This record gives sequence, structure tokens and C-alpha cells, in this order.
Amino acid sequence: MELLHTNNEGNQVLNLSRLHLFELNLDQIEDGQRNRVQRLYLTYNSIAFFPSSVCLLPNLEYLDISNNAISVLSDDITRLTNLKTFVAKNNNLDETSFPKFFGSMQNLQTLNFSGNRFREIPVQFLKLSLQSLSLGGNRLKGIPAEIEHLTRLEMLYLGGNMISSIPPELANLGRLRCLVLCDNCIQSVPPQLSRLHSLLSLSLHNNLLKFLPREILSLVHLQELSLRGNPLVVRFVKDMTYNPPSLLELAGRTIKSRNVLYLPSDLPASLSHYLDTASKCPNPKCAGVYFDSCVRHIKFVDFCGKFRLPLMDYLCSPECTSPCGCNPQSHGESEGEGDVPAARLQRVLLGSPLSRNRFGEAGLGLLT
Repeated sequence: MELLHTNNEGNQVLNLSRLHLFELNLDQIEDGQRNRVQRLYLTYNSIAFFPSSVCLLPNLEYLDISNNAISVLSDDITRLTNLKTFVAKNNNLDETSFPKFFGSMQNLQTLNFSGNRFREIPVQFLKLSLQSLSLGGNRLKGIPAEIEHLTRLEMLYLGGNMISSIPPELANLGRLRCLVLCDNCIQSVPPQLSRLHSLLSLSLHNNLLKFLPREILSLVHLQELSLRGNPLVVRFVKDMTYNPPSLLELAGRTIKSRNVLYLPSDLPASLSHYLDTASKCPNPKCAGVYFDSCVRHIKFVDFCGKFRLPLMDYLCSPECTSPCGCNPQSHGESEGEGDVPAARLQRVLLGSPLSRNRFGEAGLGLLT
């Protein structure tokens, strides 16, 4: 196979994969050829240290050093000012492997460091202008709130880690189209994720989810939802743990439900703000509101006739009935399909997984 060639996109490609290399030597490549190289593949070698000679390729835009034994990236990486895509899967990298000024590489758009040893997302990553970030198959235990700084992010792959919770700040990624959080230890989904209006695909399979927030129905563009392998309840589950409302809440409920008129100047600012936080009871037959005291109520909603999705409601009191007015113990009753158009979810991902790589980055079972 020719090592230096031009691909279908017209890019000059240098392929040095599977050559049992321990280091990179570019002496045999002329300066003129080096300047034209835009893509470099160094995969499946035995390289233990990031080769500084890579920086002899000043117009490099795509670098793949996957399947080596690299544990540290030197400061030389920051000299690749035209680099847009950096792939380093299946190495020995962690959050301490990156130079201080790695975050200054503002042309970087795609990072794929799946199959490494990250315990947390490096702070340098959060300073980049990324469109795609893949850290699947690592040892991440959480997602930092600062993830919201990646405002251009369109794809976030964090499957196959040890993540236990989703920060609400993730909802500030307005351009996010694909979110993969499968194969983790996540027990709940924050309702704020309903603000991800660009989201097309949400993968949550193989977690510890028992229900989803009702707000998930606001994701009107969602086409793929993967939930298999979660302990989603197959019968109605009702948690009647209910803390009686405080005197403050009772007074606030009375003011809001009876439409008592008041001006901001009539009340202290704190009380005025408190009244603005009232949530309306979802039961259409109830005119009540609640503030801090409510009853959690899980019910099923049919999606496309394919499966029954447990959604969380918050009712104003134990006496308040479910909005759909159905018998909660009945498996055959749920919200009508007219309430949840089939177009909301064009694909329901609940089937058995197809063949996947060791980090679950390909192949989701489709139930169509």
C-alpha cells in the first residue's frame, strides 16, 4: 500500500498504520510533500511517546494515533495550529496527559479519546470550540457543570463510563444533536434536558433509570430514543411520600389558585419571587398549584404503539387524580396516541444491540 496518496476529497494522506513503529521518522519525506500532508494515520503501532516529528507537518488537519501506548502528549501538539480532528482511541491517556495550553487550539472541532483512562474531563477540553467530543469507555464518574462552556457542541459521546448523574447545565448546549450516555450508572434524567431543542438522538440504554421526566415530551425533534437495559417499571409505581405544605406554601397556593390580585410593591421582593415559582398541577380538572410540596406520580404513556414509557408527574396533593383519569394499575390503559403524535419519535431503540465495538460506539438495535 502506498504510504502517501490523495484521497477522494483531494486531501494528501500519509498512512503509517500497522507498521510496528516505535517512533516516527519523516526524514525520507521531502519538505514539499510534508507541507501538503493534511491527514496522518499512525494507528496500531507501538508508539509510547507522542512523536514530536508530527509537527513537521504544518498543514495537518486530521491526526489519528489510536491503538498505541501513548500516555503523555508533549507541548509540541500545540504547534499543529491547523488541526481540526484529533483521534487517539485505545491509548493510556488520562486527564493529566495534556499540556497546559492544549485549550488554546481553537481550530480543533473533533476529539475522540475513547478507550483511555480518563477519570474526569480535562479542563483544557472545556476551553476548546468543539463540535464533537467522544470519551466512551473510560473511567469518568461525572460530568462537570462547566460542560456548558462547549456551546458549539453537536455530538457528545460518554457511553461506557461510571457516570451516576447528569448535570442540569448540560441543557445549555443548544446545538447538541446527539447525546450518548449509555452503559453508565445514571438513575434519573434532569427535566432541564427538555431545553435541548436541537436533540435528534438520545441514548440512555443500560443505566439504572426507572422513569423519565414528563418534560421529555418537549423534545419535539427527537428521532431516536434508546432505553433498553433499564429497570423501567412494567407496572404503575406510586410514591406517596408527601411532606405537608408549610404555612407559606398554603398561603401562596391560596393566592395563586384564587387569582388574588397584588402588586410587586405590596409584598417583600422575596415573597413576590416565591409566588412566581408556582407550578400548575398537571391535572386538567384541578386548578391547584404547588411550590415545594408535591406528590410524585409515575404513569405510562404510549409511544407509537410500541411500548409504554413511564413518565413522572408532580401532583399538588395525594387526593389529586392522574390527568388522564385512568386506573393506574391497568396495563391496558394509558394516554392516547393523540396526546403523543407518532411523529415525535420516528425510531424507538429498545431492541437487542447489534454488534458493537468494545466501547459501544456503533450498532443500536432498532424496533420499527
